[in-house]
Amino acid sequence: MTTTSSVITLNVNGEKHTLPVDHRTTLLDALRERLDLTGTKKGCDQGQCGACTVLIDGRRVVSCLQLAMAAEDREITTVEGLAEDDRLHPVQQAFLDLDGYQCGYCTPGQICSAVGVLAEHAEGWPSAVTGDVRPEAGAPALTAEEIRERMSGNLCRCGAYVAIVDAVARAAQAPDQASAVSAQDEGSIR
Repeated sequence: MTTTSSVITLNVNGEKHTLPVDHRTTLLDALRERLDLTGTKKGCDQGQCGACTVLIDGRRVVSCLQLAMAAEDREITTVEGLAEDDRLHPVQQAFLDLDGYQCGYCTPGQICSAVGVLAEHAEGWPSAVTGDVRPEAGAPALTAEEIRERMSGNLCRCGAYVAIVDAVARAAQAPDQASAVSAQDEGSIR
């Protein structure tokens, strides 16, 4: 007889959690229903809205399409894990300062995605609207058009897009963000 569940260890926000899961359990369901990390939202459950976006090893992932088993032994960061002590992450602070939310439902996914966007941009990744994609051209300017394209996988039913773009742009300029991105880059080089 084939078993349909396993005991796995998830490293979420710097803490290890060992739990039994059905092999079909998504990372989203494991986070929300098993670990009570409800900041990650269930929106479409089809990978189309971005409300469930988290970071795995520093990269954006829609957690509704990621099996929990496939995330074992990887670094998972949810919106709850972005702040350091009592200090918000620069992206969180920018969203708060510039009203980058309305109802707030999509906000955790937007914030996690924005953190991933800033890391990708710092590493020189081009987007679909980047004019010069040659590696020697370096990172493109982080214009509103670049931000909109890079954040396009995250939908906001309230239409807070203008404030979201402004918040991402402000976070990109934050001194803390520059050092956080540099530290992340160093970690990915090793």
